[in-house]
Amino acid sequence: MITLENDYIKVSLAAKGAELQGLFNKETGLEYLWNADPRYWAKHSPVLFPIVGSLKNNSFNYQGKNYELPRHGFARDHVFNSEKISETEAVFTLHQSEETLKVYPFYFELKLKYELMERKLKLTYEVSNTGTGAMLFSLGAHPAFAVPNTPDTVYEDYYLAFNTDEKLTYWKLDDGLVADETGNIELNSHKLQLKHDLFYNDALVFKTLKSNHISLLNTKNDYGLHFHFEDFPFFGIWAATDAPFICLEPWCGVADGINHDQELEHKEGIVKLAVGEKWSRFWEVECF
Repeated sequence: MITLENDYIKVSLAAKGAELQGLFNKETGLEYLWNADPRYWAKHSPVLFPIVGSLKNNSFNYQGKNYELPRHGFARDHVFNSEKISETEAVFTLHQSEETLKVYPFYFELKLKYELMERKLKLTYEVSNTGTGAMLFSLGAHPAFAVPNTPDTVYEDYYLAFNTDEKLTYWKLDDGLVADETGNIELNSHKLQLKHDLFYNDALVFKTLKSNHISLLNTKNDYGLHFHFEDFPFFGIWAATDAPFICLEPWCGVADGINHDQELEHKEGIVKLAVGEKWSRFWEVECF
């Protein structure tokens, strides 16, 4: 476990999955990250790579061969090489291996860089194509924040405030795959009140979200967080059934559609990276 700390926040990071496991605000005395209680969901903030969501039949085809990959890929279950750069910065790195090449035929470097910047935590993802041909991948974030995280509040006291959207259009999921059916949620002054039944049919999947800044707030006190992200074309919001957390998930990639032909090159949102090229995205969170 690696710990980063400054005057305002303290974070805990695990080499397995390069996963954020704690986000503590020293000023408020509150923990903002979900505690991974296995009764609901035993993860905190996994990285989704080299796919986001589920594949049709848990497999894909590439250059005439079939490969099997579980939901959200394999990176979250592998131990990364870790390096603590300073008291406020750490870098985790994962490369292809004999094991990964059996299920994903690409050479790569996946790097996660965590930085504390006063009251903010920034996570940057960097993917490099280290192979001899084009690389195809998806990548997504999956941080889970505790709701409620103060004893004087309950789940329904919390809401999400979007900086741009006034209405949300989401794609429904059918056994983990993206269906052709959509639904709409009218927001009240850009606000979505949290209710457990929002997620009884799995995640809300957005392909046309305009916002790049979402705040998690409540009606009982002034504690909350701001979540900022850039250049992620898809977004998911999810919680396990009746669980005391909310996941805010910026994605570059999305689960297969129910009618997908399983060809990786045809996959919606797939990122194509040329030999030697690097790709990067980030999100950041500020707790208060």
